[in-house]
Amino acid sequence: MPKPLIGISTYLDPSVRWGVWHLPAAVLPAGYHRQVQYTGGLAAMLPPDDPAAAEETVARLDGLVIAGGADVQPVRYGVETHAETGPPDLARDAWELALIEAALAAGKPLLGVCRGMQLLNVALGGTLIQHLSQTVGHGGHSGPPGLFAEHVVKPVPGTRLAVAVPEAVGVPTYHHQAVDQLGGGLMASAFADDGTVEAVELRDTDSFVLGVQWHPEAGEDLRVMRALVTAARAPVQVRRAATGCRERSAGPAQPRAHGSV
Repeated sequence: MPKPLIGISTYLDPSVRWGVWHLPAAVLPAGYHRQVQYTGGLAAMLPPDDPAAAEETVARLDGLVIAGGADVQPVRYGVETHAETGPPDLARDAWELALIEAALAAGKPLLGVCRGMQLLNVALGGTLIQHLSQTVGHGGHSGPPGLFAEHVVKPVPGTRLAVAVPEAVGVPTYHHQAVDQLGGGLMASAFADDGTVEAVELRDTDSFVLGVQWHPEAGEDLRVMRALVTAARAPVQVRRAATGCRERSAGPAQPRAHGSV
């Protein structure tokens, strides 16, 4: 069975150390590519690039993951910056928004993780809560620096997420921002006990477009990534079948004349 090619956005770190080297690098937690591989896909890491290259990039992929990371620049959704909002990565914001827009336009399966879900919401005209603990009155959505917390999320019955994860489940979580107003065409498909939106998806469409606020790549539950890879595999099978039909209709290769190239 053909393996779909899944692109995963990465981010640039100006100073990464390995061995004797200490250099700028495009980095990504290994859980992302491992989950793609474990669920039957081929992983391709996508470093920030010129947004003009997003359409061509997405055209070569069968599915796209927008990974977690820094806070989205608030000007992107028309508000002033909160004192607790972290410094933006402008190049990454521009690149990943362009990737999302290209994937939506092309109907490519798309999964946003944490920041990726927030950026999907912003791309579709939604807004974000900039410091969630002020809204919900607790800090349970994030552990201490460098450590994930865990809490329960409850999928909404009848949604795409609920097909993949039908029951309430504990998830690894590390975020201080969240979806506020939903973007156009999106619906909430999971909630935390405090009412925080924990997943979004496009409604009234056959396209696989899903965002989750937690970090599947930091745990052992493969079901969210498997849903993306499964959705990305179907077009690959159709494309391979069509290619095979064209090759068969062309008939056997004819011998070349002497001296032909």
